[in-house]
Amino acid sequence: MIYIFIIATTVFVGMVFYLAQLVVLGLEQRADEDVLAAKDAFGKIIEQKDRAQADKSRLERDAMQIFTLYDMTRELSLHSNEQEAFAIFRRKLKENVTIEDCQLAHDIGEGFKDGVLPSEYSVFVLKSKEKKMGVLMYKGLEPKDKEKFTILAHQFALAMRRLKLYKDIETLAITDGLTGVYTRRYFIERFDEEIKRASLHKNTLSFLMIDADHFKKINDQYGHLAGDMVLKEVANIIQENVREIDIVGRFGGEEFCVVLPDAAMEGARVVAERIRKHAEKRLIKAYDSTVRVTLSIGISMYPSDGKLLEELMDKADWALYRAKSQGRNCVVTFGLYKK
Repeated sequence: MIYIFIIATTVFVGMVFYLAQLVVLGLEQRADEDVLAAKDAFGKIIEQKDRAQADKSRLERDAMQIFTLYDMTRELSLHSNEQEAFAIFRRKLKENVTIEDCQLAHDIGEGFKDGVLPSEYSVFVLKSKEKKMGVLMYKGLEPKDKEKFTILAHQFALAMRRLKLYKDIETLAITDGLTGVYTRRYFIERFDEEIKRASLHKNTLSFLMIDADHFKKINDQYGHLAGDMVLKEVANIIQENVREIDIVGRFGGEEFCVVLPDAAMEGARVVAERIRKHAEKRLIKAYDSTVRVTLSIGISMYPSDGKLLEELMDKADWALYRAKSQGRNCVVTFGLYKK
């Protein structure tokens, strides 16, 4: 009987121990699962933190690029000169990327010996709607900065386009649409500036008033389109026979004017005669017709004939009238008729 009790007790203890072991194993397994879950959750938190940090860094970089672009665009908008705009662009480059050299040119190799671009240079073409506006030739750009350089270069291309549009609009505003010389209004502004400059530096200045002889007959005989061709050619003849510093404008109809800075009367007569002779010899092809035109020219001089713009214009006009009355195709200076 006692043996049965001992056996039963042993079996019971063994079962309790076994069940206890199962419970412990289950708790350990659950604890391991909880640990793994906690590790996984912690890993996700770290991953989210890293992603958030990466997003923050990216946003900071993007914000910095935006601020840089805004700052560069704001500065570029204050200038209408290409070289000044490029100086700003190059300064912004050096502030934001690692680069050894960057140059602006209209064609690849411009400014280098024999027009050949050295092998260490790379090229970025500045385009506006597929139209080439120039090239950036650069070297020593860090690969990590290539994207930033491209962004800044595209922004500079936009600025170049704005500068070109500004120049085109400015040219249209001050240029006579038919002949390509200055409009009357802008010519008078420039004339007034030259008078002030001559007064400041005690220099002389000559003024030519030029008229195409019998222009109404040309219009009547050959038509107004042919007349327009004649006016274009007269403007070309005048521009071909003056200096770069001289100012040419269309005063109205068939009348043209020229300001000759730093020119005395004798020099002005030489220029006027050269213009007159070239016009006299020129055969002008006007559609199906060949036309000849002669010019009458009146000259006044600052300060001997007047110190005000209106005086000089009136006296040149008077000299032009004398040229017309003397048979046209000649040059008359106002000074010859002063009492």
